[in-house]
Amino acid sequence: MPHVIIEYTDNLAEETDIGVLLKNVNTTLLTHEDVIPIGGLRTRAIALHDYCVADGTEDDAFVHVTIKLGAGRSEETIKKVCDDLFESIKKHFAPIFEQRYLALSMEIFEFTRATYKQNNIHVRYK
Repeated sequence: MPHVIIEYTDNLAEETDIGVLLKNVNTTLLTHEDVIPIGGLRTRAIALHDYCVADGTEDDAFVHVTIKLGAGRSEETIKKVCDDLFESIKKHFAPIFEQRYLALSMEIFEFTRATYKQNNIHVRYK
């Protein structure tokens, strides 16, 4: 953990480089290497083709980020990591935000139950 899922309206595809966004998200999270294990980080983007924003009369766009974290981090740590992450996302979309209607949002989901996983990627970073 963490897993990051970025949903974005496909009307943004021509205006931004989603691959760069994914890399920026990982780079930002990995500045918190003491609480974000590199081998557990998964980031993906999903283009949304079917959506309606507001009243549907404009070519509005949105980006919604979900970050899923394993339990055990303090509220202060989660806030710092997520504040940094949202700032990075806002920076990435700042030029678009100035040119068109765009909604950015992020939610944090912390697992409170056991998760099931098998991952040998961690070994590479030890």
